[in-house]
Amino acid sequence: MNRRTLLKTSIGATLATILAQHAGAQTMDDKTQASFDTVMAFMGAMGSGDMDTMGKLMADDMVWHNEGDESLPWIGGAKGKENIFEFLGVFSANLQTTKWENTDAFASGDTVAVFGKMNGITPHSGQEIGEFTFALRAKVRDGQVVLWHWFEDSFAVSQAYHG
Repeated sequence: MNRRTLLKTSIGATLATILAQHAGAQTMDDKTQASFDTVMAFMGAMGSGDMDTMGKLMADDMVWHNEGDESLPWIGGAKGKENIFEFLGVFSANLQTTKWENTDAFASGDTVAVFGKMNGITPHSGQEIGEFTFALRAKVRDGQVVLWHWFEDSFAVSQAYHG
């Protein structure tokens, strides 16, 4: 299965809905707004499986890092586009996202923070995780994402993954 299909299956179209869930009216300077828009566009592309747009929005030296229980195959990180796409294939094979809801999003300069709730199924055990929380810290440089630092309730995810 190619990475586009894996990513679409795992993350699903639910991510695309985040574009309609921007944070409430906040005043942003041009740099802050551009950073915020870049991160939201990246999330939307990821949710729709648009690897071309994702690639264009990724800096060549982008770093993706997931914090959490290291016994989960997608915890850790990758640097560079090809390594990140490979990493996302591992994620997609191990977690099928069934819910994604951004509850808060903030930006300042080159940094964007997003908080929300998720749910999913781990094909490894076939178990539903149950709703859990996430936080994201992303950084943008020259209209491209350079850091994607993901934090999730890995205890709940690990419990489901390991059955």
